[in-house]
Amino acid sequence: MKKKLPIGINDFKEIREDNYYYVDKSLLIKEVIDEDAKVILLPRPRRFGKSLNISMLHYFFEKRQDNSNLFKGLKIEKLDSNYLKKMGNHPVIKIDFKGSKSKDWNLALERIKRAIADEYQRHSYLLDSDVLLEHQREEFQTIMSLKANQTAYEFALENLSKHLNAYYERRVIILIDEYDEPIQSAHLNGYYEEIIDFMRSLLIRGLKGNPNLEKGIMTGILRVAKESIFSGLNNLVVSSLLENRYDKYFGLLEAEVEEIFNHYGLDYELTEVKEWYNGYYFGEQIVYNPWSIISCVHKRGELKPYWINTSGNELVRDLIIEGDSEVKSKLELLIKGETIKKKIDENIVFSDIDKKSNALWSFLLLSGYLRAKNQFRENARLYCDLDIPNREVQYIYEEIIIDWLEERITSYKLEFMLEALTTGDVDTFAEIFEEFVLNSMSNFDVGGDAPEKVYHAFVLGLLLNLRDDYEVNSNRESGYERYDVMIIPKDTNKLGIVIEFKKVNKHRNEDLEEAVEEALEQIEARRYRQGLIKKGIDNVLELGIAFSGKRVKIKSMQ
Repeated sequence: MKKKLPIGINDFKEIREDNYYYVDKSLLIKEVIDEDAKVILLPRPRRFGKSLNISMLHYFFEKRQDNSNLFKGLKIEKLDSNYLKKMGNHPVIKIDFKGSKSKDWNLALERIKRAIADEYQRHSYLLDSDVLLEHQREEFQTIMSLKANQTAYEFALENLSKHLNAYYERRVIILIDEYDEPIQSAHLNGYYEEIIDFMRSLLIRGLKGNPNLEKGIMTGILRVAKESIFSGLNNLVVSSLLENRYDKYFGLLEAEVEEIFNHYGLDYELTEVKEWYNGYYFGEQIVYNPWSIISCVHKRGELKPYWINTSGNELVRDLIIEGDSEVKSKLELLIKGETIKKKIDENIVFSDIDKKSNALWSFLLLSGYLRAKNQFRENARLYCDLDIPNREVQYIYEEIIIDWLEERITSYKLEFMLEALTTGDVDTFAEIFEEFVLNSMSNFDVGGDAPEKVYHAFVLGLLLNLRDDYEVNSNRESGYERYDVMIIPKDTNKLGIVIEFKKVNKHRNEDLEEAVEEALEQIEARRYRQGLIKKGIDNVLELGIAFSGKRVKIKSMQ
């Protein structure tokens, strides 16, 4: 009989008791037990099984009830009995910070307090014991009722572990899921310092030098740098997606995907499914996105982007749209299926993501929006060859770019502008392009690299909207020098286009007319059209585009 699909279900007990399909990741328990470090941080992209694994660890270690039936037939049960002796042997504190994000610090804090209060409520039987002194009982009750002050919640992990150890005479397992979700939200919404202060106090008190702690396991998307949140936490080991030890326990391996498709009687076409959902490298393993695979099976094998609908793309969108010209030029290469080499820092400082290029690429890699095809060290620094892992993630980038373009110029006008360009209607193209420039540049952007930002945004628009009928190249060799943009029709009877951009040189008292003429002269002198003629395209439009602040002049030669 076919098992039910666990769509959106992260509770291990529910999956096991209600006959949902389960991919056996129980040997993660062995790895956690064997780990020498007191505290383990396991950062992985969203929807890759972190919450389900935390739930599994919870039911395995929890002392309050016998959960051995949940592990019948799983790999952990077949190991040496020393591992099974750990089952049901420790009190557990489990806090889930999913849903704690907010645009407002006070509301975010209330949600965090509620997550802590829920765990206190789960252990409310302590109120009837003799392990609590009167003032501890009062504080316990105020935490549950959400009436305690902020300091009480900052001490909550430390104090609850102390009470549980006293009650059970066993040290505590602390499980924290999605610890960095409220931190990401804080970075986006302007209360980063407040959240860092709170989380630092909460986690350090609960996980560093806590005599009541047996082991702490945390999940999230990123390793937030030690100086931000884990300062002094010297008992912490981090196993990111670039490392091997825990690489099999998050995401689905190829054999696991085959078993799922076979179980549900679907024709398994590895090439297509891999193209859409594979391509992630976790340590030495190539893995698939579990959420997308389960959703695909639920839709009877329909291949489409599922991950984009699980939220969490806000920060990525902001970073791409607000990125400088270097970011957008690298994005052009990635969208075209090329690889870029970047220095990677696994210790993310959120405040650096939109200021330091390396932090941006590190964030995109560790969040699952890029993959590391190769990793190597140069002078002890970690570098990776990065590309977009699969069609599903490619779709996310494309949607972000297209949505951004359509915010500045309607879908109809964008289509009309590109049609005018590819048919040689320069006047119509110029009119709509000028509107695009006005809407793309704020009053604060008229200097610096603002024209380059517009240029790269325009090229990205060309790449995505003309790809069916044209090859779009930028900054490539042709003739004697590098042109800015070349639009190469797949049908050699159509118009080929060379575009050169120029920013007015105010130091030379240059005006728009002079700059646009200079652009056309450069196209002619450096024989950029040769790249099109060699491909058999005789009909060539040469276009100069000059910028001066928000003012634009476009001139052609054919």
